[in-house]
Amino acid sequence: MKEAFEFLKNGGVVMIPIALGSVIALAIFLERMWSLRQSKIVPSGLIQSVLELVSKKEFSKARDLCLSSNSPTGRVLQAGIDARDGTRQEIKERFEETGRQEVTRMDKFIEAMGTTASVEPLLGLLGTVTGMIKVFKKVVGTASSGVVDPAQLAGGIWQALITTAAGLSVAIIAFVGYRYLQSKSLRRSMQMEEGSMSLLDLLRPVAASAEKKSS
Repeated sequence: MKEAFEFLKNGGVVMIPIALGSVIALAIFLERMWSLRQSKIVPSGLIQSVLELVSKKEFSKARDLCLSSNSPTGRVLQAGIDARDGTRQEIKERFEETGRQEVTRMDKFIEAMGTTASVEPLLGLLGTVTGMIKVFKKVVGTASSGVVDPAQLAGGIWQALITTAAGLSVAIIAFVGYRYLQSKSLRRSMQMEEGSMSLLDLLRPVAASAEKKSS
């Protein structure tokens, strides 16, 4: 712990936002991993159970099942069931509208992690610049004597190296986590889309009947 504190201290004040960024990225990653787990987004057996109930025309039971799941997939399927008396296009639009809303919730904070991955190298570069400024300031200060003490320059160079390494390390890890969360969210949204399209096929006869009545 002491060594880690000394490491951060030697990096200078720029290490504070770099460390803060790493904490933010870790918090977002853990929160999204918990929120995007399969059991929360696409509960096991939900889609199949809803499809079976709809195929038996038990729309009320299917809707109640969607509500009880308290999941994004359940809300998307419920939207289609509620719109079953409309045309096929109207049902599809309800699926898409509700799906977009749920995907937006699923992607919450993920872009913030991407922003952190982009900012961290810049913070590292800032630390490098400020560290080198210290180096040249000391060089100028000792120029009158004509002797430059390498030990006096070590602090600035050390700071420059530490902040660069720290910024890049955090950025690499945060970017990998960001891309992983993106792919995880995409997989979940594709599962919801597949379920809604299967339900749309089952609701087609109802929709076709509605289209005939409106024509």
